[in-house]
Amino acid sequence: MPISGSMEVFAPDLSKFVMEILDGVKNYNPSLRFPYEKHPFSALTFNIGPKACTKPHQDVMNLSWGWCAVTSLGDYDHRKGGHLVLWDLKLAVEFPPFSTILLPSAILTHSNTSIADTERRSSITQYTASGLFCWVAHGGSVKAGRKESGKIWWDKPRHMFSRLSGKSGKKTRSINPSPFTKLESFVPTGGVSA
Repeated sequence: MPISGSMEVFAPDLSKFVMEILDGVKNYNPSLRFPYEKHPFSALTFNIGPKACTKPHQDVMNLSWGWCAVTSLGDYDHRKGGHLVLWDLKLAVEFPPFSTILLPSAILTHSNTSIADTERRSSITQYTASGLFCWVAHGGSVKAGRKESGKIWWDKPRHMFSRLSGKSGKKTRSINPSPFTKLESFVPTGGVSA
């Protein structure tokens, strides 16, 4: 399933909101070009290896209640390294090459672990900076003083939290927790590096 489809399934209200904001920005300035048409992210970052690895961080310039997509690339043994670590949740997740995760990267502290010397790892991160949302919330201006439109915008997030059951009310299958490891029991061989 493409990333845009995944976001529509698991966060339909957020997906719709983001697309409305991006469409509004493009309508204001038709010369703007985003990486993909009809896609919920306005920017891409390529973390080129050969051993892309991050320290624990939050992407504080992203929309706090929004999501970003992280895709892992390369040739490495995901059982031994390259784990996605979600520090606030105390989880280390096996993250095989060509896997993608959607996460609220502005509020969850995350990183990934190192890989063996003979292995390669790169990643692609897709996101939309919070500045675009702020600009739209203030009526096409980043200047303070447009409190009314900002207030309406900040009232929206509470209505966008998703539930696994979705709107249909159908039962969903439980998620198999096997790729998750409690952080306390995870001791990476090479540690977390920059």
